[in-house]
Amino acid sequence: MSGLKDKVVIVTGAARGLGQAYAERLAAEGAKIVAADILDCSETVDAVKAAGGEATGVILDAGSTESADNMAAEAVKAYGRIDGLVNNAALYAGLSGGPFETLPEEEWQQVMNVNITGLWRCSKAVLPAMKETGGGSIVNIASLAAVYGTPYSLHYATSKAAVIGMSRSMARELGRYWIRVNSVGPSAVMTEATTSFFGDKIEKAKKVIAGGQSLQRNLETEDLTGTIVYLLGDDSEFVTGQTIMVDGGTVFL
Repeated sequence: MSGLKDKVVIVTGAARGLGQAYAERLAAEGAKIVAADILDCSETVDAVKAAGGEATGVILDAGSTESADNMAAEAVKAYGRIDGLVNNAALYAGLSGGPFETLPEEEWQQVMNVNITGLWRCSKAVLPAMKETGGGSIVNIASLAAVYGTPYSLHYATSKAAVIGMSRSMARELGRYWIRVNSVGPSAVMTEATTSFFGDKIEKAKKVIAGGQSLQRNLETEDLTGTIVYLLGDDSEFVTGQTIMVDGGTVFL
């Protein structure tokens, strides 16, 4: 058993793709889900309920402190507590690629505001509720890009490297409250966002990515959900400050 039954878990960026997959799998393990996204999460909520789980949706703009605070308040209002947070919301699809000196400065700032500061906002927002109940687990979604040093997407890679550093420092600070903080570094998952990011180069990208792995196939959403379940559940209650790479063996930490 994962130990997630009746735990209340917020998943950000849960309207589609990986966030939706995390929410559905966590609900299948017995967690009560708060699906948060700047997009409408009704599809995710309906899928969870159709499978017999519990879920509620909330609008989240990760670029707004007020919105993050409201997300946490709505979770407590709905379920009375917060046990877990999956910081998945990030800018990825539609970002400009190319040499770092050509990246638009405005886009750089947007990426940092959502991908780094957004995680900080959401983590701050859930902290009081986790303290009140004596602990919790925060899982921050990083990326292979942060460790590998992926070229031609410097703003994204830099933001995800910061996620790893943030997770480690937060783990040091929050251990006294028995709040664990870990990060997960997936390689490119074959979602709508990945397809949008690579555009007409997606097939070449898939071959290059898989070819650099020890396990040579492309990562699917189902490959990630088990790691998320582990980090939010009781089996990892003495694990904090770690980065788990789910990348088919591309890098070894």
